[in-house]
Amino acid sequence: MDTKLIQFTAAKGPAECAWVVAKVLKIFIQEVQKQQCLYEIVQKENGTENGTVQSVLIRLEGLKLETFLQNWLGTIQWLGTSTFRKYHKRKNWFIGCFEITDVKEQKLKEADIEFQAIRSSGPGGQHVNKVSSAIRAKHIPTRIQVLVSESRSQHQNKKIAVERLKEKIAEQYLEQLKNTEKTHWENHLSLQRGNPVRIFEGTDFKQQKENKSYKTKRNQLKNDLRKQLD
Repeated sequence: MDTKLIQFTAAKGPAECAWVVAKVLKIFIQEVQKQQCLYEIVQKENGTENGTVQSVLIRLEGLKLETFLQNWLGTIQWLGTSTFRKYHKRKNWFIGCFEITDVKEQKLKEADIEFQAIRSSGPGGQHVNKVSSAIRAKHIPTRIQVLVSESRSQHQNKKIAVERLKEKIAEQYLEQLKNTEKTHWENHLSLQRGNPVRIFEGTDFKQQKENKSYKTKRNQLKNDLRKQLD
C-alpha cells in the first residue's frame, strides 16, 4: 500500500479560488473512493466566504497512487463567472495540487532499538574499564543513536539511552514539521497559472475533455499532407 500526502491550495488567490478548492475537493474525494483508496483530511483551512476552502491536506493510502495522481498534481483551472462578484470580468481562476513529504511521528518501541554494551572510558579507575557498562543505543528506523556511560550500571545506562533517543526523535520530528510548513508556504507563493492538468468550467463544474479521436488525428495528417503537395 502506498501513502501520499496531498495539498490543494488557493495560494494567495481571492475567495473565488477558495471556492474552486472546495468544489475540486469534492470531485477529488469521489475519485479517490472510486479507486478504493483510503483518505484522511489532515488539515483544512476554510476561506473567508462560507463553503470555501483556502487550503487542505489529505493523506491517501492505496494501490497505484502514483498513477492516479498524475492527473491531479499541478495547476487546476476553472472557467466561470465569479460567484461572489457578479460583474467581475475575470473568467479564469487557478488553484494548485501538490504532493507534500508525509511526516509521521515515530513512536519509540524497544523492539526497534539496537543496544550494544561497550567498555566505559574516562574517570572511574580500573573498575570502570573492566566492566562493559556503557551503552550505545541505535533507533533502527531513524538511524539515530546515542552513547551513555554516566552510570556504572549497564541497566541504568540503558534506561538513560532510551530517554535520550525519545528526545532526539522528538527533535527530528519537530524539524521535519518545520520543513513541511515551509513547503506549504512555498506552495502558496509558487502557483503557476498555466499548463493546467485539469480544466473545469461553469457552475456545474464539468470537466473539459481532451479530444482523443484517432479520426480527428488522421484528418489532420491528411490536411497537412495536402498542403505539402500543393
